[in-house]
Amino acid sequence: MVDGQDLLAERLREECGVFGVFGHPEASNLTYLGLHGLQHRGQESAGIVSSDGEVTHLRVGMGQVPDIFDEETLAALPGTAAAGHVRYSTAGESGLMNAQPMRVTCHGRAIAICHNGNLINADELRERLDGGGAIFTSSSDTEVILHLIARSAKSGLEDAMTDALSQVEGAYSLIFMTKDAMYGVRDPRGFRPLSLGRIDGAWVLTSESCALDLIGADFVRDIEPGELVCIDKDGVRSLRPFKPQPQSSCIFEYVYFARPDSLLWGANVGQVRKQLGRELGKEAPLEADIVVPIPDSGVYAALGFHEETRIPFEWGLVRSHYVGRTFIEPSQSIRHFGVKLKLSAVREVMAGKRVVLIDDSIVRGTTSRKIVAMVREAGATEVHVRISCPPTVGPCYYGVDTPCREELIAACHSVEEIREHLGADSLAYLSNDGLMRAVKSGGGFCAACYTNSYPVPVKPGSGRSREERPGSAEPRTVDAGVERG
Repeated sequence: MVDGQDLLAERLREECGVFGVFGHPEASNLTYLGLHGLQHRGQESAGIVSSDGEVTHLRVGMGQVPDIFDEETLAALPGTAAAGHVRYSTAGESGLMNAQPMRVTCHGRAIAICHNGNLINADELRERLDGGGAIFTSSSDTEVILHLIARSAKSGLEDAMTDALSQVEGAYSLIFMTKDAMYGVRDPRGFRPLSLGRIDGAWVLTSESCALDLIGADFVRDIEPGELVCIDKDGVRSLRPFKPQPQSSCIFEYVYFARPDSLLWGANVGQVRKQLGRELGKEAPLEADIVVPIPDSGVYAALGFHEETRIPFEWGLVRSHYVGRTFIEPSQSIRHFGVKLKLSAVREVMAGKRVVLIDDSIVRGTTSRKIVAMVREAGATEVHVRISCPPTVGPCYYGVDTPCREELIAACHSVEEIREHLGADSLAYLSNDGLMRAVKSGGGFCAACYTNSYPVPVKPGSGRSREERPGSAEPRTVDAGVERG
């Protein structure tokens, strides 16, 4: 059996997405749509918590947003405030117990949390809390935050949240929700995105602006690194309770994770990716007949490469958007079966041509090698590979699911060795300087996966490769009912 979700395990996995609406009569419906817009950030589980001003209502489940919510389930999430989450596990097992939002009662009220990011000192904090009698119901680092809030000696919820978050290290963009307020907060380094929007007088918090576009909301601004915003009946208040830190926004959001139609940190993601391709064209030009993107991730960079080099752009690879979860592999071997389920080479486009393949990254190299072979089988006379980011040489500990260092091909092989492994006629990556030119950066980005320079020092065991995460046989959905507070 071949799992359709793992056919292209070459890809780095998205992290999570958060979305919230405060002050709208269709808050849950809008949150459902917003999570649709953020589905690319996580496909393992999803959930929504709502408030009608008196109680909070919660439903979470395994699978994608449409697998969990329909008209009946959304009708059971009443109120003018709602917050939701889509998850891909970067810390903690894949299972219903780790699905978000998570909800507890503390400081005299019910509080729910949605988290995008990864806490690098979660294990250390969990051990300390466990030693003090805390009872954990999940393996997620997010639950650590809730325990810290519950155990805080500070009297008010806002002060307790600030106290809790001052003890954690790493990346977090969070939405907290109570029965009468919503909070959005980014860590002081701003690793993960979080934006503020407006619709029909209501306020919206979202990981990406593409979700605002989907519901017809207006983008207001980014939540700043280290900022905590409180949204209630009186409007929006902004607090800056944390010590300022150098900004370290994840540059891979631009390279791959964010949707190309999103406005991220002041720039359109698709246009940044085109500029990555232009810089790549300046650094690694060549003589060739056509530029072919590896869809969908290489499309914008390929357009930029084409514009810079004037080599014609062609759709030589076609992606199937209908790959299901499970396939029966033929008993007789079909060459590159798994990749062919996802991509098809167009012989009429590539036969007899010198082809430049453009992609955003090479992780292990296994899938890229199969794609190069497919293009040769389609009749290409030469196959050149160009990558619109530097070599990925280190794992991420701040909310991106990456293999361990030993499985990253660029961490232990030269560019020439990788080219030989791929079977390509040439291979070139964008330089770190070219990457920074493309994002017009004078600093302010984390590029540790390319440089091994981590802005927050990591400890042994701070990250887990995806192979280390066991599956789960838990039920796929749960209606957690209501909670007063």
